[in-house]
Amino acid sequence: MPVQTGRMTDLVGTDPQYDVFADDFLDHAENSLHNAHYDRPFCLELLGDVEGKTVLDVACGPGLYAEELVARGARVSGFDQSPRMIELSGQRVPSGEFRVHDLARPLDWIEDGSVDLVLFALALDYVDDRVAALRELRRVLRADGALVLSRLHPTGDWMRNGGSYFDERVIDEVFSRGWQVRHWFVPLEKTCEELHEAGFLIERLREPRPSPLAKDVNPETYRRLCREPAGFLAIRAVPDPRR
Repeated sequence: MPVQTGRMTDLVGTDPQYDVFADDFLDHAENSLHNAHYDRPFCLELLGDVEGKTVLDVACGPGLYAEELVARGARVSGFDQSPRMIELSGQRVPSGEFRVHDLARPLDWIEDGSVDLVLFALALDYVDDRVAALRELRRVLRADGALVLSRLHPTGDWMRNGGSYFDERVIDEVFSRGWQVRHWFVPLEKTCEELHEAGFLIERLREPRPSPLAKDVNPETYRRLCREPAGFLAIRAVPDPRR
C-alpha cells in the first residue's frame, strides 16, 4: 500500500512502471497481506465458478491470479505493459497465453464476444482513457459474461492525500518496498459513471475485508482494514443488454 505522497502530474502515461521492480513485486505479492489475503481472494470470489470458462486477465502482472484461475479449471489469457511481467506469467502458468500489450491500444487480436469473464485487478487507476479501455473489455465479453475489477479505494486515497475528494488528478506515490508509481485519484462516482459510459451495469460493489489469515501476517494492518476504507474496493459488472 502507498506510504508517501508526491507531486501531481497530468497523465499517468504508457511507461510500464512495474517493469523495473517486477521480480521484487512477485516476491512481495505472492504472500503479502494486501495481495494474497485481501484483493486476490475477493476478486476470485466475485468471478465465481470459472470451470471451463475463458478468462481474460487484464494487467496480469506475474501471473498470480492466472495461476489460481487455471487451478480452478479456467482457460486463461492475459496481457500486461511490462515485458518482464509477461515472462514471469509464462513461467508460472505455462498453459496460459500471455502477451505484452498496453490497454491504451485496442485488443485487436480478440474477437467480439469471445470471452466469458474479464479480470481487471488493481490496474484501472493506471489508465488515462478508462472509458475507452472499458469499452474494449465490454466488446470482447460475451453477452452473459462479467467483468470483475478492483481498484484503490477512493476514500483511502483521499485519506492519504487530502484535498477535495472530488478533484480528479494524477499523483505520484511510493508503494510497499519503495516502488515509485503514478496513478489516478478519482472518486467512486467517476468509476461508476465510466462503467456506465462503457456499456456496463454494476451487479455488485464490495468493500472487502482481509481474510482471517491476514491477522497473522500483519495484525495492525489487518485491524485497520477491518475498520477503515483504507485499501481496495471491488466491482462485478455485466454488459448492459439495452446497449
